Amino acid sequence: MKKVSILTSILILALSTVAFASEGGAASASGVNLALICVAAAIAVGVPGLGCGIGMGTGIGGACSGIARNPEASGKITVTMIIGLALIESLTIYGLVISLILLMANPFVG
Repeated sequence: MKKVSILTSILILALSTVAFASEGGAASASGVNLALICVAAAIAVGVPGLGCGIGMGTGIGGACSGIARNPEASGKITVTMIIGLALIESLTIYGLVISLILLMANPFVG
């Protein structure tokens, strides 16, 4: 039997409340779809934000230890770190753009 992670259990519990909350037919379908779109938008911002935060922390930690070992190379390390952080940050911005597209280009919202 496979182990179920805590995050999977939380997601199943959160989405089941949305599914069981629907009453009626097509009238409540827009409410369920809107709730699922809001959950998807939150995930589109949260997961890249979490991953980018971990990546940035690891990158800055590596840069600091590299500068501590070799202070003469601090200029090259700093430039490379800033370029890497900008690329990591762009991933978070892509997640934000995806969430805004999900929320704004949707017939159920507004």
